[in-house]
Amino acid sequence: MYTMNNHNLNSSQRANQYLINDIMSASPEELIMKVFSFAILQCQKKNMIKTNEAIQVLIDALNFDHPEAKEVSIGFFRIYRYLQEQMRQKNYDIVLKTLTELKETWETALKNR
Repeated sequence: MYTMNNHNLNSSQRANQYLINDIMSASPEELIMKVFSFAILQCQKKNMIKTNEAIQVLIDALNFDHPEAKEVSIGFFRIYRYLQEQMRQKNYDIVLKTLTELKETWETALKNR
C-alpha cells in the first residue's frame, strides 16, 4: 500500500494540504471570513463567476429557520442578491466596497461578542 508523507508531496500539494487543514479546523465564523476574503479577492480580479459563487456560499449559510435569525437573514439575502446582480452588471467597485464593509462589520461584531 502506498502512503504519502511530506517527502513525497510537492510544494503545491503541501499548500493544498495546509489549506484543507486550515479549513477543516476553522470555526463557522472563521469560514465566513474566509469566504468574504475569497469573494473580495475574486472581485478585485473582476472574476464574476467566482465572486458570485462565493456570494452564493454566503447566501447558503444564512439561517431562515431560526425565528431570531430570520429577519436578519432576509436582509443579508437581499444584500447578497443585489451584489450578485451588480457583479453581473460589472459594477465591481460597488461590489468590492460593499463586500469589504460587510467583512469589516463581521470582524468587529466577532471581536465584540
